[in-house]
Amino acid sequence: MRQRAISAAVLVPVLLVVLAFGGAVLAAAVALITAIAATEVFRLLKGAGYAPFAALGTVLALAIVLDAAFPELLEGSGLLLGGIGIVLVAVASFTRLEPRDGLESWMATIFGAFYIALLSFIIRLGAAAPDVPAGSPLSALGAERGWILLLILAVWSYDTGAYLVGKNFGRTKFLTHISPSKTIEGVIGGVVAATIVVGLLLWGLGQEPWHTVILGPLTALAAQAGDLAESVIKRAAGAKDSGTLIPGHGGMLDRVDSFVFAAPVVTLYVLAALR
Repeated sequence: MRQRAISAAVLVPVLLVVLAFGGAVLAAAVALITAIAATEVFRLLKGAGYAPFAALGTVLALAIVLDAAFPELLEGSGLLLGGIGIVLVAVASFTRLEPRDGLESWMATIFGAFYIALLSFIIRLGAAAPDVPAGSPLSALGAERGWILLLILAVWSYDTGAYLVGKNFGRTKFLTHISPSKTIEGVIGGVVAATIVVGLLLWGLGQEPWHTVILGPLTALAAQAGDLAESVIKRAAGAKDSGTLIPGHGGMLDRVDSFVFAAPVVTLYVLAALR
């Protein structure tokens, strides 16, 4: 716990500085996080018995993330990059002498790249978010900073609420074959905490309060699904953590797994209901 507290004390100020700058600095930070997490994902997939083209998959994931920083260049460019990536990895799979091995490498590489590239929606959320009305409590933040802050605090509050409630009141286990420590009580605690935080941020961003009852639980459950998805990969690889980069926390993927699913879900809701 002491190591976790020290790591958090170092990482949180850095994250807040990156968010304060936004724009190119934010895109560069997300790209760096993606590159580190991608190496961990492909290491885990290798540990699970697959043989992905790790370098090629990492480049594909980075290309999709960086494309998100320049949405004005070409409409649909993310889908185009994905299509080109599928073609290139397919060609690389031709080098495997056994077709079944080639198919596994192809599938594992594409999965790993597209999975971790979902972090690109952190950048896309900032670009797609609606303007913050003048006079709103958080109008000084602007749309990009304000909406990404909502995502970050919602996920953190879910993780914290789920941990504290689960540790102190958790009795009913679920999905123990994936994560033995998860409890229904913890999930409920996390959902309540995230919903309260989302409600406060939506108010600060000048949005209608009724969105809280949808976006709060939606973000919380997406964060939980992201955590469980990483647990599936780690269990398949026989690993406790994705790495040892952050003392007390594990690897980079261990810190961003919830955002991998929460970022596209929040972005979709903003585009569908708030634009």
